[in-house]
Amino acid sequence: MKKNKRAYNIGYYIAEGFHSIFTHGLMSFAAVFMIVACLLIMGSFSLVALNLENKLGELERDNQFLAFVDESYTRDQALALQSRLEGVTNVSWVEFTTREDAKENYAAMYAGDQNAQLYAELPDEIFRDRYAVHVTDISRLQETIDAVEAVDGIEGHQAAPEVAEGFVMVRDVASGVALVLVVLLLLISVFIIYNTIKLGTFTRKDEIAIMKMCGATNGFVRAPFIVEGMILGLFGAVVAFFAQWGIYTMIARAIDTGATIQLITVIPYVSIWPRVLGVFAGTGLVVGIGGSVMAIRRFLQV
Repeated sequence: MKKNKRAYNIGYYIAEGFHSIFTHGLMSFAAVFMIVACLLIMGSFSLVALNLENKLGELERDNQFLAFVDESYTRDQALALQSRLEGVTNVSWVEFTTREDAKENYAAMYAGDQNAQLYAELPDEIFRDRYAVHVTDISRLQETIDAVEAVDGIEGHQAAPEVAEGFVMVRDVASGVALVLVVLLLLISVFIIYNTIKLGTFTRKDEIAIMKMCGATNGFVRAPFIVEGMILGLFGAVVAFFAQWGIYTMIARAIDTGATIQLITVIPYVSIWPRVLGVFAGTGLVVGIGGSVMAIRRFLQV
């Protein structure tokens, strides 16, 4: 008997929730639209930050700078520097290259150039023994360069810290903007849903009062409005999820086929969609339920 009553209550809550949504169609549409807009903006900036974070990870795995050994050092002295360089903070590992190997690598790099023969005939003396220094945290690249250059026996370096700093700056800006927009748009979405639910409760305030006087619990009265908020939130989340998928795929294709932005690699959406869907659905539920609970609260005081 209790199970049948519970099933009846759930059916009643769902039916009332849908009835209220269609009764206030314009406000319901506005609520869904705001949720979709909020999630799309939040998702877009978050995905930009995620891709930049992934790119930074690639740079940290592959990034290196060259530290040149003092020309007066013998080969044994140059090799002895390896342990000291590996002890520098933020250095993950180092690789030694002799001047002869450096010359061969240089000649191979320009093998197809019209001056390839000239490069191959360069004397070994113009090249120097060097270490390829790989870093752990790319955001500390300049700090690491300074620490490596402070090691006795290291004279000069070749690096491009501005590239790493550029990625770090863009990543931080995208993350900061995403956070601010998320907070603002969530508040706006909650406010819209709050007013949507409030409109429904206002038109039914007499019915709610009668139900309360007849012994209906706060939970029984509140449930249909919470269901309404959940439906609005989830529907907005689903629409935003597929819209985000389309936008992300379109931008990813443009980046993959663009000749000027090959430096950027985009994470495939198929590998991140479960996280996107989970975040969107969770945010939609929180916004919908939060707005509903806030709207119904004062009408329960009979």
